[in-house]
Amino acid sequence: MSQDNFLETIPVGTLGIIALESSKGLGQKVNDYIVEWRNERSESESTLTALSGYQRDSYLIKHECPRFGSGEAKGTIKESVRGDDLYILVDVCNYSLTYSVCGHTNHMSPDDHYQDLKRIIAAVGGKARRITVIMPFLYESRQHKRSSRESLDCALALQELTNMGVESIITFDAHDPRVQNAIPLKSFETVMPTYQFIKALLRNVPDLVVDSDHMMVISPDEGAMGRAVYFANVLGLDMGMFYKRRDYTTIINGRNPIVAHEFLGSDVEGKDVVILDDMISSGESMLDVATELKKRKAKRIFICSTFGLFTNGLEKFDEAYEKGLIYRVITTNLVYQTEELLSRPYYINADMSKYIALLIDALNHDASISEFLSPTERIQNILNKYKK
Repeated sequence: MSQDNFLETIPVGTLGIIALESSKGLGQKVNDYIVEWRNERSESESTLTALSGYQRDSYLIKHECPRFGSGEAKGTIKESVRGDDLYILVDVCNYSLTYSVCGHTNHMSPDDHYQDLKRIIAAVGGKARRITVIMPFLYESRQHKRSSRESLDCALALQELTNMGVESIITFDAHDPRVQNAIPLKSFETVMPTYQFIKALLRNVPDLVVDSDHMMVISPDEGAMGRAVYFANVLGLDMGMFYKRRDYTTIINGRNPIVAHEFLGSDVEGKDVVILDDMISSGESMLDVATELKKRKAKRIFICSTFGLFTNGLEKFDEAYEKGLIYRVITTNLVYQTEELLSRPYYINADMSKYIALLIDALNHDASISEFLSPTERIQNILNKYKK
């Protein structure tokens, strides 16, 4: 949908964006885009601009979550949100924030961020017209299915949020989108950053030859198959896959160790290879896959992952880059990024702020977001431009 179409619809309510401390930088960028677009619309003498609060200098709502000395906290909202169409942004993976517990410094965990989100929703007190939570990394999404007597944390969290009055939840590249079965009567969107990955690749690597003779897409395991199939289809490339053989008799760091990577797919020799996954946690399995591909004489290896968590630091990636094992690593700014990561010569940042701003602007106008969720046409346009 063109933004011009927004001029034909009345917004659901006055737009309000609450960017929790964990998403402050991303929230500011999103806000700047929307302010700019709505200023441009005002120049077209639309009746929209006569609506109270449609065009403002900022849509960010002032709020805070102060802590007591015991480590307990409360959520406070510093301005009226009555009748607002609220969008709450939270990054549950931002470990850079700290608070004090009885004089000791504590780093905020995903649990802390999730608790702050609930505090802010509670502070709204049912006064908003509608609440949409934008949680790029879905809280507890790795605990999405039950394999023994254990908790189902992601399903519980989704039910808790909707019971608190959240109308809609938007996440990115959910580990398993089937968790939405926990809230079948509410809106749950999982957005894929495929377009931004392709754009980042084409803009930063000028000598890419995008055809099946020179390039290939690889899924590092069976779980990432869906995103790899889509990526390969829109680019017209071949796809290969690794099957992780695990030792299910032992558990190390909460998971079953990988015994071997078995490769299924056509020959990768002399081809540029894109490995796609939803997250880089420690990154070990990604680097194992890259090693296996190099053994099979792949040319340059690009790693694309929605969430770059790098839980064990960057040393192994630095080493892999120096050895020529990997060529570039692309992740999004949907989760916290360290200055060290941004300064690495092999790192490419896929900025998602404009995309989120588009989603918020469209939803505030109650417009369809289906074209943003399936970006095939935009990918084809950018590819044709690149080839010309």
